[in-house]
Amino acid sequence: MNAQLLKDKIKESGLKITFVAESCGLTYQGFANKINGIRDFKLVEADKLKQILNISDDDFKAIFFDNNVDNTTTCNTE
Repeated sequence: MNAQLLKDKIKESGLKITFVAESCGLTYQGFANKINGIRDFKLVEADKLKQILNISDDDFKAIFFDNNVDNTTTCNTE
């Protein structure tokens, strides 16, 4: 997850973090845990953030889906 990009989107929105967290059904602490990588966002929470913050599809992918693949953990189908 690209936490910095998500933080930037929240800041750009002008919304308070507590409002964003509560809109996703999370407490402030629960939201902070997810932004800081302690817990993972559920897809429904990520989708809600996309709506609340008006995040583009490209930014959504950049925030929630890492394009870097660790070759040591991928399956070899040979």
